Amino acid sequence: MDYRKFGSTVYIRLDKGDEIISSILGICNSEHIKSAIFSGIGGCSNAEIQTFIPERGEFETSCISGMLELISLNGNVVTDESGELCHHTHALFSYKENGEHKVSAGHMKSITVLYTAEIELRLVVGGEIGKKFDPETGTGFWNFK
Repeated sequence: MDYRKFGSTVYIRLDKGDEIISSILGICNSEHIKSAIFSGIGGCSNAEIQTFIPERGEFETSCISGMLELISLNGNVVTDESGELCHHTHALFSYKENGEHKVSAGHMKSITVLYTAEIELRLVVGGEIGKKFDPETGTGFWNFK
């Protein structure tokens, strides 16, 4: 992994075996970034995809693996009520299965890089975005500070 900060944007190159979400959170911790948004593309080998089930207030997780083309990665990093960094990340992958092209997408738990991923991390400037837990839905929402 390597990254550079230019102005209020951090450009991240992730390499084979790097885990995308923990790498982004690690950079945010190292650079003292409290809130940011990010997007990216790349080639991945594994992804844990979650779907939130409102009736149960929990996520179901499924895994995909192989040559996964990361078509779109979008998310944010914010600080929760206890002061910890957390993420909300969605991604879209394309891949081949039994000779057919497939797509899979959803909320991401983890993503492992196969050969590279390129991430643009844009810092929130002039304020901070937190996360507030909502007991009605069992999930969290942005809390502007």
